Amino acid sequence: GLAALGFAPRARAAVHDGIWSVLIITEKGGCDRGYRYEVKVVNGRISYNGDSGINLAGTVSSDGATKVSINAGEKGATGTGHLSARSGSGVWHGLGASGSCAGRWEAELR
Repeated sequence: GLAALGFAPRARAAVHDGIWSVLIITEKGGCDRGYRYEVKVVNGRISYNGDSGINLAGTVSSDGATKVSINAGEKGATGTGHLSARSGSGVWHGLGASGSCAGRWEAELR
């Protein structure tokens, strides 16, 4: 009985594992209108699946609650939201070259 309990959280977190395509949409501020990033989720940890110029880190809890921070040079943003088995969405805000920006994001499992 006890061993099974120990495995439950990791098994649930692994639901979100894989390569995700994330569309970032700017709704307020002078940032670019849209970006698309590819991110990797392994055991509930989010990382950028691309060149090393972008510093992206975050977490997905077993119930899908998502927190991410992105930094690229002078620019940075933080986002929160929710992932389900194959898609997700949320909001973000950050600082771009021309001041603060905000918007929403959408994700889909590749």
